Amino acid sequence: MAIEMKVPAVGESITEVTLSRWIKNDGEFVEMDEVIAELESDKATFELTAEKAGVLKTKAAEGDTIPVGAVICAIEEGAAPAAAPVKEEKAVAANAATVATPAPVSASANYATGHPSPSASKILSEKGIDAKDVNGTGKDGRITKEDAEKASAKPVAAPAKAAPLAAAPAVFGSREEKREKMSNLRKTISKRLVAVKNETAMLTTFNEVDMSPIMAIRAQYKDKFKEKHGVGLGFMSFFTKAVCEALKEYPSVNARIEGEEIVYNNFVDCSIAVSAPKGLVVPVIRNADSMSLAQIESAVLALALKARENKLSIEEMTGGTFTITNGGVFGSMMSTPIINAPQSAILGMHNIVERPVAEKGQVVIRPMMYIALSYDHRIIDGRESVGFLVRVKQLLEDPTRLLLGV
Repeated sequence: MAIEMKVPAVGESITEVTLSRWIKNDGEFVEMDEVIAELESDKATFELTAEKAGVLKTKAAEGDTIPVGAVICAIEEGAAPAAAPVKEEKAVAANAATVATPAPVSASANYATGHPSPSASKILSEKGIDAKDVNGTGKDGRITKEDAEKASAKPVAAPAKAAPLAAAPAVFGSREEKREKMSNLRKTISKRLVAVKNETAMLTTFNEVDMSPIMAIRAQYKDKFKEKHGVGLGFMSFFTKAVCEALKEYPSVNARIEGEEIVYNNFVDCSIAVSAPKGLVVPVIRNADSMSLAQIESAVLALALKARENKLSIEEMTGGTFTITNGGVFGSMMSTPIINAPQSAILGMHNIVERPVAEKGQVVIRPMMYIALSYDHRIIDGRESVGFLVRVKQLLEDPTRLLLGV
């Protein structure tokens, strides 16, 4: 008897998903709860697991967009195939090349043995390495991300005869085109960005920050900080703390519009923009206003690692009250970040460049960073936007204010 598996509901606003790839092939035996496919929604990537043991019968192809509730595959009852007996073969010739013999399979091996996790599979695919050439160190022999990162491709023996030349890669200037389907995530990002530009009165105000004090603190305490807390002392924790303090004084910057009402938040759920393999994602640090620098750094690190492995849940990417984005890591000197709706403001960080500045009548060289605040003018006035950014600047240029709350 076969059971049909349907695309599960993964969020109230999600009506369809894209089948990223089949991890198990059509006609292959699968165990109950074994991961058989990766699905991608407009907000996150998640795994589909088998609801029973049996033979997989796929009903959708990779790249297909499937409505929530639609049948994606069936699993037919059947016993796991018995291992085929190994036949001994005689040598063809005395000077024949030696063929590598696969390692014997442990008696305790199961479906996980030699099977890569989704993140490991992606890394192996990018490296062009076959999973069977990698020894898994995970549970039951599963290939972990670390195994994949350490793996290296085996040298390929030169063919006896020259093989036909493969088609040359496209050369820039050849006037060729390449088309690929937009992912659900990219389509959603596009729609949201256009909606923000069309539905808000967005303006941007700028300022600059002398990063000398923070850089001095990091240089003096970074080793002790990491030794005590197990995470590095980065710029993001200082900016997050400064933002949380400034939002207490300018609550409209931490508010949002709902219908004909303004909703003010007496807490800060700070969204941090992170570049992920499939696009920009914005995970949220809950109650950032009550966190220490070490707690913020730990939260940022954990969310960034999840983003790179496409493991962020929908809950981890929704509900923020204010966003920080750091284009400086890519070399951006200045930009006008777009508001992360339904929030009303976003702070943009940029690269740090040594520039000559006037200080007490003297020209000195300082590590300077431009910062930008994009805001919805419907709810935030110019005085508040400028005052907020000036307050952030003051707190960053005198970090002791963050500790003393002055």
